[in-house]
Amino acid sequence: MENNFYHTPGRYSGIFGWIFSTDHKRIGLLYLGSIFTFFLCGMLLGLAMRLELIAPGRQFVSAQTYNALFTVHGVIMIFLFIIPGIPATLGNFMLPLQIGAQDVAFPRLNLMSWWFYLFGAVVVLTSLFTGGGPPDTGWTFYVPYSVRTGTNVSLAVFGVFLLGISSTLTGLNFITTIHRLRAPGMTWFRMPLFTWSLYATAWVQLLATPIIAITLLLLMVERSFSIGFFDPAKGGDPILFEHLFWIYSHPAVYIMILPAMGAITDIIPVFSRRIIFGYKAIAFSSIAIALLGYLVWGHHMFTSGMSDFSRMIFSLLTFLVAVPSGIKVFNWVASMYKGSIQLDSPMLFTLSFIFLFSIGGLTGLLQGALATNVHVHGTYFIVAHFHYVMFGGTVFAFFAALHYWYPKMFGRLMNEKLARIYWLILFTGFNILYFPMFILGWQGMPRRYYDYLPNYHTGHLISTIGSWILATGVLLMFFNFFRSLSRGEKAGDNPWNGATLEWQTTSPPPTENFESTPEVTKGPYTFR
Repeated sequence: MENNFYHTPGRYSGIFGWIFSTDHKRIGLLYLGSIFTFFLCGMLLGLAMRLELIAPGRQFVSAQTYNALFTVHGVIMIFLFIIPGIPATLGNFMLPLQIGAQDVAFPRLNLMSWWFYLFGAVVVLTSLFTGGGPPDTGWTFYVPYSVRTGTNVSLAVFGVFLLGISSTLTGLNFITTIHRLRAPGMTWFRMPLFTWSLYATAWVQLLATPIIAITLLLLMVERSFSIGFFDPAKGGDPILFEHLFWIYSHPAVYIMILPAMGAITDIIPVFSRRIIFGYKAIAFSSIAIALLGYLVWGHHMFTSGMSDFSRMIFSLLTFLVAVPSGIKVFNWVASMYKGSIQLDSPMLFTLSFIFLFSIGGLTGLLQGALATNVHVHGTYFIVAHFHYVMFGGTVFAFFAALHYWYPKMFGRLMNEKLARIYWLILFTGFNILYFPMFILGWQGMPRRYYDYLPNYHTGHLISTIGSWILATGVLLMFFNFFRSLSRGEKAGDNPWNGATLEWQTTSPPPTENFESTPEVTKGPYTFR
């Protein structure tokens, strides 16, 4: 068996050996290269927005261009980066390794999901330069504006539709893989908790994504044939679009955050040298989050005119979905209690995740309370909350997982000293960028606005400076990532002394992952 999957002989060679490969590890790296590219594009658009908002009045772009900037920034970051981020990259690479399988259940379907992702991304980017120009509706494509605008919304929506197909195929593949391909002796409660989180996420991907697909198809049909599904001028109902959109998009938040939580749960025991506290509670909380996540979409619409009884029910459900998330946080902290904690870069990003996600989660509860929600709805408070959960949560967890599994994926270690420097830069820049938005929102600054009153200037100025600091940290991290591919210290098979199955094979793993099928006789976090 070939010991390095990067040089596996096959039907194709060179770039074609990658883009037509059915090896789950290669597909994971194809996704990784793709989302890195789009993340940088989205970051540049975000920097352009912050630069425009550095002071009141017009600075560099028109209001129309600003609307296009925040729409494209949102579409890229949500649909091209955060949703596929951890499941499609690290999930694809690590899931078969963690359960002792040679590959995913449907390798060709796995490759097809990447092609759908790539085609969807190309279609979305094509919409920026064709038709009536970049879509300017916001990433939510709210009607009736998205029906009436002359910009190229239909093509962007079709691109998101293709991305949804990719997400659904990935979820189907993961569910089947976990059910059918676990190694001998790997019972459900011997699976790593990262695998549990991917399992819960896959069900959300499979069941929720078709709803947004149907909704976007209806939007395209309405724009093309003037059928009044959503436009009130034609007898349609714009609130129906909101319901359909958020029935998918709130579960999509858990597509983003559940794998992040799973990665964090795998990292904490390794760097605390402690068995995970409350294994079954964490596993079941992932399933509970996935189930309850379907029922809370209405809290996005408290100001839309729904009945008081409906708002009370959705408010209650919003508080309930916080319970399994709280279980995870308490168990993470309990797992570190009296542990021999090593503050390597994966652990530093992990601790940052817990802190930032806790802020994001608690401010989410403020929005779940009806009276508070009416005050902060549609303000920068929502922008801050969302970024604390998605960037402070999912992306910091992604950075933690990337540093943790980098040695397994590439056989080399990142420069640890540089990693600690840019961790501090990222953490500092993130809080300087997004924390002032809580204050701006509480003061009444509306979100999505191109201009603002002078009394909001200080908060915007601080946020813009924070964006420069944050971008510096990101660029340093990318430098470390690519430099370490050739110059990083050789890692060995298990540099972190992890106990899960992926650390029991070579780095990087061979084509079929293991020399022989492993047999599992103990839990995933049993350290010697």
